[in-house]
Amino acid sequence: MTKVFPNAVSSSSSSSSSSTPSSSSSSSSSDYIDQTVLTVWKKSMLLNCDGFTVFNATGNLVYRVDNYIAGNKGEILLMDAAGNPVFTIRRKRLRLALADSWVVYEGETGVNPRFSARKNVLNRLKSKRLARVEVEGSSGMGMGMYDIEGCYGKRCCAVYDEKRRLVAEIKRKEAAGGMIFGMDVFRLLVHPQIDTAIAMALLILLDQMFGSSSYPSF
Repeated sequence: MTKVFPNAVSSSSSSSSSSTPSSSSSSSSSDYIDQTVLTVWKKSMLLNCDGFTVFNATGNLVYRVDNYIAGNKGEILLMDAAGNPVFTIRRKRLRLALADSWVVYEGETGVNPRFSARKNVLNRLKSKRLARVEVEGSSGMGMGMYDIEGCYGKRCCAVYDEKRRLVAEIKRKEAAGGMIFGMDVFRLLVHPQIDTAIAMALLILLDQMFGSSSYPSF
């Protein structure tokens, strides 16, 4: 396993796409009261893998995604720092639908999906919504869902719940001295109304829908 030092970043390499992410930020700490701030590095810790490596504010590993480039099984597994499965994200290609859909399962069970998601492909010029994620088994119109708005390519997204509360955000990350990281290192801000694992699953869904390295074999 490649060893990662999230706090060791030189000023000359902080803006490079191959630089190691730092857990520090030049933003004021008052901006993150009652929020959990995660640093997301769009890079697997394993060789020959695509994925994500996620650190908390103190530089400790909290989540990881490792997908082997060869032999893709058509699903993404979100794991905690110890490698335990948290969520499994699977893509469904629908012949008669205008867009593919995704389902999210607890752990590796593959039964009774926790969430379902669909990319917004209609009225994109009139709507800010990128995707809607529905909680499976929820009852009532508009209950148990998340709307995601913004631009994932620019790492500027907001997640709202069914009460239109802001529950998570994706933002660019600044290194020491005000330098900006590349698009492969960014922040995930998680508000108290949502679990960090769910917020990370939503981020993976966005990457599948709008990321440049989406997995075509799904």
